[in-house]
Amino acid sequence: MAPASLSRRIKTQGAALGFDLVGISPAQPPAHADAFAEWLRRAYHGEMAYLTRTAETRLHPETFLPWARSVVSVALNYNTLHISYTREEAAGSGRGWISRYAWGADYHDVMGEKLERLLAFVRAETAQDVQGRVFVDAGPVLDREVGARAGIGWFGKNTNLLSMRIGSFFVLGELFLELDLDWDHPVRDRCGRCRLCLDACPTNAFVGPYVLDARKCISYLTIELKGPIPRALRPLMGAHIFGCDICQDVCPYNANGRATREPVFQPRPGLHAPELIPLLRLTDAEFKARFRGSPILRAKRRGFLRNVCVALGNLGFAAAVPALAQALVGDPDALVRAHAAWALGRIGGAQAEGVLEEAAGREADSAVREEVAMALDEIGAAGMPARPDAPDRRPG
Repeated sequence: MAPASLSRRIKTQGAALGFDLVGISPAQPPAHADAFAEWLRRAYHGEMAYLTRTAETRLHPETFLPWARSVVSVALNYNTLHISYTREEAAGSGRGWISRYAWGADYHDVMGEKLERLLAFVRAETAQDVQGRVFVDAGPVLDREVGARAGIGWFGKNTNLLSMRIGSFFVLGELFLELDLDWDHPVRDRCGRCRLCLDACPTNAFVGPYVLDARKCISYLTIELKGPIPRALRPLMGAHIFGCDICQDVCPYNANGRATREPVFQPRPGLHAPELIPLLRLTDAEFKARFRGSPILRAKRRGFLRNVCVALGNLGFAAAVPALAQALVGDPDALVRAHAAWALGRIGGAQAEGVLEEAAGREADSAVREEVAMALDEIGAAGMPARPDAPDRRPG
């Protein structure tokens, strides 16, 4: 079958499988290799060491998949338009914010299954055992670079790919093939002078247009970072407990977003704007059961509850003090205890102060003791009780 004809049939089948965008590009080294290398050199990747370990492979796919000739890039829209709470409404009622890609099923499983079916289609169409390899946000592949080359979208100033058709609320996957196909062309940058995404970031994570310092990104802090969240950044994170989306929410290309056609991406109970206080009581087994089949498992219990503590501290509700107190004195993980101490210091009040003073005399972990001491200092400096039903308005 001629490359052009097979390419058209692959795209038609991709759409039939539910992919919103399908593009094809040559399996070549990335066009932005120098920018990626410089990004790594400046350590903007933070603790994501796998990026440095696999850098050469990402920059030279021919060494990893020497047989690959073409890459089929696909995008799957996960945008859920009808939601119960906005970010602001959720925070006002003591709820946390989870990035919308994690409201439903794990996209890795959804995309992977569809791409495997697409590979089977190619083999059937060609009547050959075509060599192919599927990737979904895993493996040494620069997904956005490959997607941009295939015309899926252009690099927005927030470093996400943007599409005129579906905005940016989509996930990417690739099918590498040993076939020569009819390749698509990149689309031009349509961001113009707009900088809404850059200005909206609460933590100032953008060094400039098209350059993200992941170490300041709320998504990185709540998912990729495994240890303590830097104290200076905690007050800027609001009620985010897994991911963020702010830089996408303000993007004009998402203003009239198209709803996902995938029913598995619809919000599962407890995954969109969950109540924060009950989350602090989750054991490890309960955490795994509640979030089975969800990307949230990536944060692990300790990271997720760390995020919950920070969110409660930022909301400043006195009603959260008992749950935070229990976490401080009873949670088995020092990381959670440390952030519970910080949250109690942010909320303040006599009850929080009493709990912290008790913990100061019994806590064995030095990092937690340091957080307790700083929390007590903050309460002493504030000199005022927490409001019972309203967020703490002290500056961060």
